[in-house]
Amino acid sequence: MGLLDGKVALVTGGARGMGEAHVRLFLREGAAVVFGDVLDEEGKALAEETGATYVHHDVTSPAQWRQAVETAVKAHGKLDVLVNNAGILKFRRIAEMEPEDFDRVIEVNLKGTWLGVKSVIEPMKAAGQGSIVNISSIEGYVGAEGLSAYAASKFGVRGVTKAAARELARFGIRVNSVHPGAIDTAMVADPDLAGEVDAEAFVKFMVIKRFAEPVEVSHVVAFLASDRSSYCTGSEFTVDGGLLTGAGY
Repeated sequence: MGLLDGKVALVTGGARGMGEAHVRLFLREGAAVVFGDVLDEEGKALAEETGATYVHHDVTSPAQWRQAVETAVKAHGKLDVLVNNAGILKFRRIAEMEPEDFDRVIEVNLKGTWLGVKSVIEPMKAAGQGSIVNISSIEGYVGAEGLSAYAASKFGVRGVTKAAARELARFGIRVNSVHPGAIDTAMVADPDLAGEVDAEAFVKFMVIKRFAEPVEVSHVVAFLASDRSSYCTGSEFTVDGGLLTGAGY
């Protein structure tokens, strides 16, 4: 028996990295999964391999949010879970960053999350319950040099999560945020970031001294998507190897 048997989930940014790990684990745990991304080649390949349903989905587009939600409801009759996973990172110090780059990070990471919450309210109300899991970051707790836009967006996701949890509890909809630390994905391999961040120095502040595999985040996300987390809402879950407890970070 799977943790998510009978659940219908929509996952954004699901074509690779953490999103791909979420898709694969949710399927193993019994969920029906629709996932979106702008990486069509990777997304279609993952759908063909796993049996999940792929939709092209730019999370900054209200119209594409409607399409993604409608795809899930038409295919499976309801929508129980949203994982707001899509996100981008742009490493630039404030003095060097163009305003349009800042705007783009905020639009994808923060506005995209807000649009996701807004888009699933009605189908989750119709289902009588729901779980929204917003992927933030440890950068939603601390600011790092060169990540002003990313940190601003992820702090913002915390605020959206808490406001939404208060607004939607009356409908049986829970909203929580997950805050990954150092996860081994393509995003952290960004050449601008890799050239500026000393990975060994980063690891020394962790209690668990290694980068995580994406599925280690997915297990927490699956718990929050499941009925086992029925008394959790407006809460923040760190998956960071103890990084935020490390002296000097």
